[in-house]
Amino acid sequence: MTRATSAAPSPQEAGGLQAPPAVGEQLSKLRERRNWSLESLSQRAGVSKSMLSQIERGQANPTVAVVWRLANALGVPLLELLEPGNVQNAQPKVLVVPAAQTPTLRTSDELGELQILGPIETAGHFEWYQLQMKPGGGLISQPHEPGTKEHFTVLSGSFEVSAGTVSTKVSVGETARYPADVAHSIRNIGRTAGSGLLVVMHPD
Repeated sequence: MTRATSAAPSPQEAGGLQAPPAVGEQLSKLRERRNWSLESLSQRAGVSKSMLSQIERGQANPTVAVVWRLANALGVPLLELLEPGNVQNAQPKVLVVPAAQTPTLRTSDELGELQILGPIETAGHFEWYQLQMKPGGGLISQPHEPGTKEHFTVLSGSFEVSAGTVSTKVSVGETARYPADVAHSIRNIGRTAGSGLLVVMHPD
């Protein structure tokens, strides 16, 4: 198993190479700006409290994967943690994400795939995905935080959307809007593969 972090090298250990970005100070500023404790950020990012403390004190340098999780939890661009002074200058006017670099998730039954279309900085507030699902597949979800809503638009195929004890069929071109703070699901009830756009809106 790959270690999530490594001790910060000394100039001698670095052998004259440029040291990795020190994200600790910026991480601390962003956390305190939100009035979050280390424990709160730990739970949101899935990074241990002790590791966060080491990162903030400059005693450990996180991997890109860990920085991504922290940026995601904080709702900021990755670059804001790595190079906070260069965020505005470094952002292009039009940012194109190659199809091969679009993150994807698999449903628990392995019959569906979610492409994550939303940027990191809106995660936890506003998210959207493209769902591809084989016949019989389902995206089964536990309740999200109170006030969360979802919107599912069918692009192809035939689906059934359930929220709590209510279920309804949704066809091509139709959009289902439903509360997501109860158990909910999206199922492909057709005979062919189907697809749709899923938008998740979290409460302010």
